Amino acid sequence: MNAFVISTSSFNIDNNPAIQHLLQKGMRAIPNPYRRKLTEDEIIGLLNDGAVGLIAGIEPLTERVFQSAKKLKVISRCGTGLDSVDLTAAKNHGITVLNTPEAPAQAVAELTLGLILASLRQIGQIDQSIRKGEWPRTQGRLLAAQTIGIIGMGYIGRRVARLCQAFEATVIAHDPYTNQILADVTLMPLEQLLATADIISLHMPYTPDTHHLLDAQAFAIMKPEAIVINAARGGLVDENALAQALKTGKLAAAALDVFEQEPYQGPLIESNQIILTSHIGSLARESRQRMEIEAAENLLQGLIKTGLIND
Repeated sequence: MNAFVISTSSFNIDNNPAIQHLLQKGMRAIPNPYRRKLTEDEIIGLLNDGAVGLIAGIEPLTERVFQSAKKLKVISRCGTGLDSVDLTAAKNHGITVLNTPEAPAQAVAELTLGLILASLRQIGQIDQSIRKGEWPRTQGRLLAAQTIGIIGMGYIGRRVARLCQAFEATVIAHDPYTNQILADVTLMPLEQLLATADIISLHMPYTPDTHHLLDAQAFAIMKPEAIVINAARGGLVDENALAQALKTGKLAAAALDVFEQEPYQGPLIESNQIILTSHIGSLARESRQRMEIEAAENLLQGLIKTGLIND
């Protein structure tokens, strides 16, 4: 019996029409038993149980995985980024790779806005002070008075720009892959953006070229009270350099939803100037439902095209 793996940490199988269609066709679903991001060995183990399809999370899908998964024909990424997939190796093994680029965009954009507002008004620190019996009268900063620098103007970056503009903030952007721009957003080189922006928000894919895009040198260019937001991909920020920049007062604050190693256990946990969230960018109920439905539909259509199941 053909099978498909669902490697995401959670997935609503019962209320997904495409998944139910696959099950009715006699296919077997293999869920993620660990309910967390899988290692390379763990995904190999699941795929080796006769899987022809995969609804993928952010586990490493490498040449080694594809060499082992002899029957695998279709990968449907439940989300936007494909940086965890060796696309060249997948092509060489005749594996189709699909994703859901628009489904999580609004959820990630709204989380980004929340992280920006929480950082500016120091909401987390004030909450903790009150719980200790204090009554701080902390003076924050207005989003309307800030210049927001968005690095990456794809589906998510454009939404973040519009949300910030609704608060009357000035928006500047850097994106080496596009000349298309929203109204009232100024494109500029990266170093100019880093020196100009009060808040820098990352919305780029992770590649070898963007590894530690924000490092000690980048932090040195920024304004003394700059805020860094990363709800894109771990690895874009040098976390040790960020911890040092916060400790020395070079940066005012930061907020990270993604990390190089997850779950995160690094030095940023000790800083009270940073907001840490557990890779929840797409985890808004409505967005997650849409993303799962689109990912399952992509898998279904991919398997139909390969001839593994009938329509």
